[in-house]
Amino acid sequence: MPVSASKARRDAKKAQKAKEGKLNTKRLSKKGKEKLEMEDSIDTTSSKIASMKLQQDKDGLSDRVTTGVLESLKTSRDIKMSSVSLLFHGKVMIQDSNLELNYGRRYGFVGENGCGKSTFLKAIATREYPVPENIDIYLLDEPAGPTEFSALEYVVREGQAELKRLEKEVEDIIVNDGPDSELLDPLYERLDDMDAATFESRAAIMLTGLGFNSVTIKKKTKDMSGGWRMRVALAKALFVKPTLLLLDDPTAHLDLEACVWLEEYLKRFDRTLILVSHSQDFLNGVCTNILEMRSKKLTMFSGNYDTYIKTRVELETNQTKQYHKQQDEITHIKKFIASAGTYANLVRQAKSRQKILDKMEADGLVQAVEEDRVFKFRFTDVERLPPPVLSFDDISFSYDGKPEHNLYEHLSFGVDMDSRTALVGPNGVGKSTLLKIMTGQLNPQQGRVSRHTHIKLGVYSQHSAEQLDLTKSPIDFVKSKHSDVSQDPQYWRGQMGRYGLTGDSQTAKMGTLSEGQKSRVVFALLAMDGPNILLLDEPTNGLDIPTIDSLAEAINAFNGGVVVVSHDFRLLNKIANEIMVVENKTVTKWEGTILDYKKKLAKNVVL
Repeated sequence: MPVSASKARRDAKKAQKAKEGKLNTKRLSKKGKEKLEMEDSIDTTSSKIASMKLQQDKDGLSDRVTTGVLESLKTSRDIKMSSVSLLFHGKVMIQDSNLELNYGRRYGFVGENGCGKSTFLKAIATREYPVPENIDIYLLDEPAGPTEFSALEYVVREGQAELKRLEKEVEDIIVNDGPDSELLDPLYERLDDMDAATFESRAAIMLTGLGFNSVTIKKKTKDMSGGWRMRVALAKALFVKPTLLLLDDPTAHLDLEACVWLEEYLKRFDRTLILVSHSQDFLNGVCTNILEMRSKKLTMFSGNYDTYIKTRVELETNQTKQYHKQQDEITHIKKFIASAGTYANLVRQAKSRQKILDKMEADGLVQAVEEDRVFKFRFTDVERLPPPVLSFDDISFSYDGKPEHNLYEHLSFGVDMDSRTALVGPNGVGKSTLLKIMTGQLNPQQGRVSRHTHIKLGVYSQHSAEQLDLTKSPIDFVKSKHSDVSQDPQYWRGQMGRYGLTGDSQTAKMGTLSEGQKSRVVFALLAMDGPNILLLDEPTNGLDIPTIDSLAEAINAFNGGVVVVSHDFRLLNKIANEIMVVENKTVTKWEGTILDYKKKLAKNVVL
């Protein structure tokens, strides 16, 4: 039965009256009252709660150490903190920063790979920072559990559990704080939004938007791959609609169609959202603000990603001008002091100017702009092969060999050295399967696949990082794969540096690296193999935006062929000269740009 705010209020008042006798018998002593009033006064006047927590790993070693001071009211749905810091395995990630999250705003969380974005979100989700208890938090960072429940049942059950939790919270607040508590209004609002009568229909719409169909929506989560269980977890997070929703790269397991649906949904999200995404196009569509993690500081910007870049460029231009102006002034003062000699009047002037210099340093000098590290890697130039390099002639394929289950029928398709082909289409239609047929990992039941005798395929898949030995460092791992090239660690340091792995990340165990850093190791290996055709399946997963731009430049400069499956519209817009739509058991060319294709998908979105 649906639960309305008015019914919740009636039930709450009954609970209050039922317990009124008990509460009246538990009168506070005069001293106890004074103590309670003093504590309330401290909370409401200073409104500051400090937190310093140390999160330990399974071995009892320091994992995360956080500090933060809550500056906003404990009853507010806005969060304002000062003195925010974060250490991870002894490394400073954030130092003495401010954080302000306003209810109803959607924050894009950006920063280079390995800077600590995911670690920071986990620390917020586990309340290692002093987030008020009335703000419920959901972090999407792991898939739904392998259960006997279907995708639909899993999401609906979560909604029912959340409904019970809210009802109990309302009752507890009324008993403890009375029916007029200011904490109740947001809970009544959420109860009205839940509307239990529509649980199943709303859950079905969300799951369908995320790529489920009438068959897969009934599939038990224990029988799903990790990627599909991530979609179930995402649907659960959206369905519950927490006050603070933390999404860590939610598009990583989605196709273009599901990405468009999620973008349309999130741009209407009316609570607080922090979103880590490496898709500039997605951030532009969803975000009202950008939260930047850079140089161990958190900085807030208004507007979407494009606005953030424009604002940052303007600020850095002004900072550079001020820096050079101040440096010129300092140089001029120092020259005068050095040339003052022993003349009394000049000595007095020199001392006066030294005081000016000392005051400038005491007030804090303008710092030079810290440039982003931009990595320009390239794929090795290769031998040009005459066509046909790779072609399908009238192929048909199904995994079980049964014609009625064919993914492809009578498909003819080709790739040559000039190809820049993007494969698009919903999940489950066979885009990754098509790449596996190209490599020979799968063979069609009918038709012929022709490959040039000198073809060398380079394959990057979203599971490539799983082949890394996480107990080794990037240098040791790559050196072991190419021991015939060189044993000199400095040579391999240079190779890793070309792909964005520098400093300690080159020698740290790969198990401690971020997903983006692991991806760079895979790209380094791929480039060293010197393929003449690149098959890239979701190559942007985990990569930060500057690295994605560098990847696009590397693909455009490559003199071999490229076939790519990606949910990143911006990457495809930069590299693809041919959009091939995979659907209805065949592949057809899209007459238009990838952005035209996105507009077509957006028109079909149902929320």
